[in-house]
Amino acid sequence: MRRRAALAAALLALAAPATGCASGPSLEDQGQVTAPPGDSKNLVVGSAGFTESDLLAQMYALLLEKAGYGTRILTVANRELYEPALESGQIDVVPEYAATFADWLNAKKHGADARPVGSPDLGTTMRALRRLATPRGLTVLDPGKAVDQNAFAVTASYAARYRLKTLSDLGTSRQKVRLAAGDECVRRPYCAPGLKKVYGIDITGVDPKGVGTTQAKKAVQSGQDQMVLTTSTDATLDDFGLVLLKDDKHLQNADYIVPVVNRSQAGSEGVAAALGRLNTVLNTADLASMNEQVDSWRRLPQDVARAYLEDKGLL
Repeated sequence: MRRRAALAAALLALAAPATGCASGPSLEDQGQVTAPPGDSKNLVVGSAGFTESDLLAQMYALLLEKAGYGTRILTVANRELYEPALESGQIDVVPEYAATFADWLNAKKHGADARPVGSPDLGTTMRALRRLATPRGLTVLDPGKAVDQNAFAVTASYAARYRLKTLSDLGTSRQKVRLAAGDECVRRPYCAPGLKKVYGIDITGVDPKGVGTTQAKKAVQSGQDQMVLTTSTDATLDDFGLVLLKDDKHLQNADYIVPVVNRSQAGSEGVAAALGRLNTVLNTADLASMNEQVDSWRRLPQDVARAYLEDKGLL
């Protein structure tokens, strides 16, 4: 039976030492992953605790159950905790984001100031991610079509007035743009500096209202700001009269959704085949729609996940 473990229980479990033969390679044995991939019939699926991660974890669990595995879902809303648990085998499967996870593992290995290895190119990103993950006893399965990355939105009326469909259009329009985003946007290469360098957009300031928050979207809706930093799976843009501008020069990294598994527990072809079925159907628009059903319509993630998989003929 699947069950969602409370965060408090998760933290207790992560604090306890791993026992038995289920744990992955120790830090001292990194790079010595020689045992055959494992195929435990009872798997723990991790969720990072936000809507999209919950939905993906629920879908992973349902697909694994369909393939004959027992599952339970463990919510640990902190990568600093769930990634070591994934290495040790206390968590067996998690949904991750290719470029973000590659950069996180790279910083873990080389330090916080390490040069990012994530790239707008998916192939380059996946090669870097697998290089970093394999010595830790992790296997990165194939990505699907769904991607959740930084995205920039303006009001539909603003886009119509200046004939904007892409970020390049905004750059050539020579409009002065105040950007609603997180305060880190001032220095992040994929935010204000990149918009200026790659697109020539005249960013006059960053309004620190957060990434895709209601406050940030309302600031653009009211005309206080001209553009908001959000994500490509944000399904609430219509509620604020906002539209995304296409990242036509590929400033953003390839944050495609990928399952990451503990090799010694869940590295089998059976797990890969079960989770790979999702890759044939799930796209960015579908994921945005499911996020909306949970966040705006107040449906439960497990109900939305099951309905989607049934609709696609996967259950």
